[in-house]
Amino acid sequence: MSRFLLIGPPGAGKGTQATLLAQAYSIPAISTGDIFRANVKAETPLGVEAKGFMDRGEYVPDSLTNDLVRDRLAQQDALAGFLLDGYPRTRDQVLELDDILGSDNNELDSVILLKADPDELVRRLLNRAKEQGRADDTEEVIRHRQTVYLDQTAPLIEIYSARGIVVEIDGLGQVGEVTERILNALTARGLSPAI
Repeated sequence: MSRFLLIGPPGAGKGTQATLLAQAYSIPAISTGDIFRANVKAETPLGVEAKGFMDRGEYVPDSLTNDLVRDRLAQQDALAGFLLDGYPRTRDQVLELDDILGSDNNELDSVILLKADPDELVRRLLNRAKEQGRADDTEEVIRHRQTVYLDQTAPLIEIYSARGIVVEIDGLGQVGEVTERILNALTARGLSPAI
């Protein structure tokens, strides 16, 4: 079983790496955005409730997000492991995830922290914004997102570092190089991929 959390600043390539790692370990990559969209599309009771907040442009409250994650991690494909991206985001969500996993006597195996030079990430995101025609992704907005990320995740990294499960990875370079760094670091911790 492999239970991972992937953390990294905007532009560090989390989505790309999540997909590749999920394939390597034969586990689902689970993002809160995907969970929200799947429940809304299926019109589950939790999805209907979440849709109300989303339609009003509000954040989905922690209590509902926790319920959605609890439900998703109980599904058959996640029982043998998973890779979380985007949850937990707060100290309270860390405790909730501990509770969810602890109910089955499980815990996270590793927290993969993608690190990258903020200025390089800003350049990367500005290029992506230009290529994709995202006029609202200005340097000011991107730098603000970086600051919010640092403020929100620093406490989480502290918690998981104290548990000795954080693996810091240089997130810059070719996609394959970054994936190889992650796989090597996890293998060194006794968490070898399935392939």
